[in-house]
Amino acid sequence: MKQFFLLLLISCVLYATEVELEVLGSGGPEIDGRASTSYLIYIDKKARLIVDMGSGSMLRYEQSEAKLQDLEAVVLTHLHIDHSVDLPAFMKAGFFSSRKNSLDIIAPDGNKFFPSTSEFLENLFGKNGAYRYMNDILTSASDSFQIIPIDIKAASIREYTDFMLTLLPVHHGIVPALALRIDIGDKSIIISGDTNDADKTLSRLAINADLFIAHHAVAQSASIYVTHLHMKPSRIAHIAKSAHVKKVLLTHRMRRTLGLEKKTKELINSIYKGEVVFAEDRMKIKI
Repeated sequence: MKQFFLLLLISCVLYATEVELEVLGSGGPEIDGRASTSYLIYIDKKARLIVDMGSGSMLRYEQSEAKLQDLEAVVLTHLHIDHSVDLPAFMKAGFFSSRKNSLDIIAPDGNKFFPSTSEFLENLFGKNGAYRYMNDILTSASDSFQIIPIDIKAASIREYTDFMLTLLPVHHGIVPALALRIDIGDKSIIISGDTNDADKTLSRLAINADLFIAHHAVAQSASIYVTHLHMKPSRIAHIAKSAHVKKVLLTHRMRRTLGLEKKTKELINSIYKGEVVFAEDRMKIKI
């Protein structure tokens, strides 16, 4: 693990002139007027990476006017419905785009409760899958483009033309889940995904990050049960402080945290002195 984080610190060699993040979905699994979790990374004004594809993210993507053919990869932090359900809609839309290059779909390995990335895509598009009429999308003979499952079993780094991903398995109850760091030149974005940080690895992943996207699904007064799945605001604050991140974006907002923004921000700022922002759908942040 020490060698992994050392590699993380010395491997940032890419360069981009402009980096911007758009929050496609700032909500969770509830019906609350927000799209579910999804983030879009623009590099030099082109949409290069999408992280999570929760319900409503497809509509928000259409509103953004981003192009599917510009994407280099998709990351699903885990396979809960509110993080992955719009993936088939994106893939179908891709059929009507000019995209021809294959597209990596990166997500956690499976366990007895959840499928691996490979199994998930097979269940959707395989010969016996729910959308078997699109079976060719799993092959190089696709009428549009091929999707390639990438199962993440351990901490790993993947490099693309415009960015580098550091992917780290994190604790989210029984659910295989990932946090990730996105490095674009000297700029970096951390996405916690859904986790309670039981392994206490997020502060190392987030070191000196420009933006820490933290999932704010529970209040400080949350019950022990939900804190097996999610971080309290105080935990987010301690990670941000110890990692010296420049800005915190609180997202994956749920009804149990809405209306507590002032109290939550005061609590976080009593520990972490940097900027704290609450996410909204279609919000854009320049890095």
